[in-house]
Amino acid sequence: MEQKQFKAESKRLLDIMINSIYTHKEIFLRELISNASDAIDKLYFKSLTDESVGMKRDDFEILIEADKDKNTLTIRDNGIGMTEEELENNLGTIAQSGSLAFKTDNELGDESQIIGQFGVGFYSAFMVAKEVTVRTKAFGSDKAYEWKSAGVDGYTIDECDKQDVGTEIILTLKDDTDDEKYSKYLDQYQIQSLVKKYSDYIRFPIKTEVEHQHYDDDGNPTEVHREIKTINSMVPLWKKNKSELTDDDYNSFYADKFGDFYPPAAHIHTHNEGAATYDALLFIPSKTPFDYYSKDFEKGLQLYSSGVMIMEKCEDLLPDYFSFVRGLVDSEDLSLNISRELLQHDRQVKLIAKTLEKTIKNELTKMLKNDREKYEEFYSNFGLQFKFGIYQSFGANRDILKDLLLFHSSFSDKKTTLEEYVSRMKEGQENIFYACGDSIARIEKLPQTELVKDKGYEILYFTDEVDEFAIKVLIDYDGKKFKSVSDSDLDLETKEEKEESKKQTESCKDMFGFMKDVLGDKVKEVRLSSRLKSAPVCLSSNGALSMDMEKVLNAMPQNADKQVKAEKALELNGSHPIFEKLKALYESDKDMLTKYTKLLYSQALLIEGISIEDPVELSNMICDLMV
Repeated sequence: MEQKQFKAESKRLLDIMINSIYTHKEIFLRELISNASDAIDKLYFKSLTDESVGMKRDDFEILIEADKDKNTLTIRDNGIGMTEEELENNLGTIAQSGSLAFKTDNELGDESQIIGQFGVGFYSAFMVAKEVTVRTKAFGSDKAYEWKSAGVDGYTIDECDKQDVGTEIILTLKDDTDDEKYSKYLDQYQIQSLVKKYSDYIRFPIKTEVEHQHYDDDGNPTEVHREIKTINSMVPLWKKNKSELTDDDYNSFYADKFGDFYPPAAHIHTHNEGAATYDALLFIPSKTPFDYYSKDFEKGLQLYSSGVMIMEKCEDLLPDYFSFVRGLVDSEDLSLNISRELLQHDRQVKLIAKTLEKTIKNELTKMLKNDREKYEEFYSNFGLQFKFGIYQSFGANRDILKDLLLFHSSFSDKKTTLEEYVSRMKEGQENIFYACGDSIARIEKLPQTELVKDKGYEILYFTDEVDEFAIKVLIDYDGKKFKSVSDSDLDLETKEEKEESKKQTESCKDMFGFMKDVLGDKVKEVRLSSRLKSAPVCLSSNGALSMDMEKVLNAMPQNADKQVKAEKALELNGSHPIFEKLKALYESDKDMLTKYTKLLYSQALLIEGISIEDPVELSNMICDLMV
């Protein structure tokens, strides 16, 4: 029996495989089952036109046998088998790697990238086995051959006495170590779990011997019953016609596959052909996972290649703003590979992701229009992601997400879309007005809203910290720009009102200057307000940074040493009795006006929900005024 040598490049990669510390060693079973399935496929298709095959569809199977006494795991199929030449040339992907341009030793780097780059195929067996034996007989051949190797030292090929067409791969497992228990791959439960995880939808039955312990009436163990059992489902749900499936079928699959006790809010079952060909079964959860808004949450869809799972969570298939979606994608166009690095650059994955994005958007839009109550419940769980999606992409995803947004508003107790707001806008209205606050109740009490409401304009209520950031990036909706009720220039006055305001401002400009000097750089100016009706004072802002954005940014730990500052103006209500008091104090008691100015500024800060700088000073001023 002549010992043959691997080619230099194959030997080099096989050495990496044998000494692998790769964490996903378990994929060896997936690879060997996939090879067995391919071999059966070839003979099955041949049987459709060649009666001499003598086998029907139901005759094909893959058998897994575990022998704990011999420490061997055998994967047997009755597929097309291999000739001696095929054993020599086509046994595994590494033996075919000679055409690849190899990297230098310095470029090899992380072994998981090497394994992924070249594919693992048959040779993944050496991650768990110290010796691999392949016994095979090709269809139409009267000879069978045995290939055997213990690793990089080489391999032998010799005739053997195998009678049936097909291939059996016998793995003599490595000895257990403190770090790795290879014997676990002989455990009945482990075998079933790995088949269920990676190969459940191989279209031929995968069978193994299952033991059942029997007990007597007293609960004592008696005989052990053994039976050969099919352990894979074979036909995936997503390959069935939608017409033959019910909501219960989808809900049961979702609960079983993703461990969610609550039925999904919606499911998407789609088949796509063209530049990206795939089947997808997606679910929109009805409840938020406990870790959804934490750094521990992992997004991603299960990724299958022809029914074989190649990744548990392929994050490249979902944008962050649709990270709540659960499900799977199955494509025959994807190569069976374990490398995340390779998938990140796979053109096919990117095409699928782009199509899925539109599919998910369409499903959510349909829910929004046809089942508003369900959509609002969904939005309360996951809508925050849409706002972050707009903000974090600097508006690049605005067209995908803008029509999915919901906000409370002054129009009614129900949330509104931006489209609905615009449809209700008054003739000639150019701006979409909004107000920010910790709650709806607090926003409704803001003095800055008085004029806007008085003029009959609807106001959007922003209660999430990200709201205003997202809207600033969105810029406009349907040509209508967003404007805060706290913006310095609302431009809602009539011509007459503007003239009257101009006169009053001119007559009080010296007092406003004095009050500005009292407050220093805390405000850019003190001025007469055109927006206040009943309240004596408020703050307004100018520029891109609003007061609410200032609060959010300054609350972030990373900004503790570099506080940002919005450009503020202190606005006074010229119709309020306090304004006449201020004018009198300017003429008679500037010390008291100084206290009033500081008090009014503190009051305006508290209205905005901004902490005052010196609570003790405020308390003392109040006491002085009281006595």
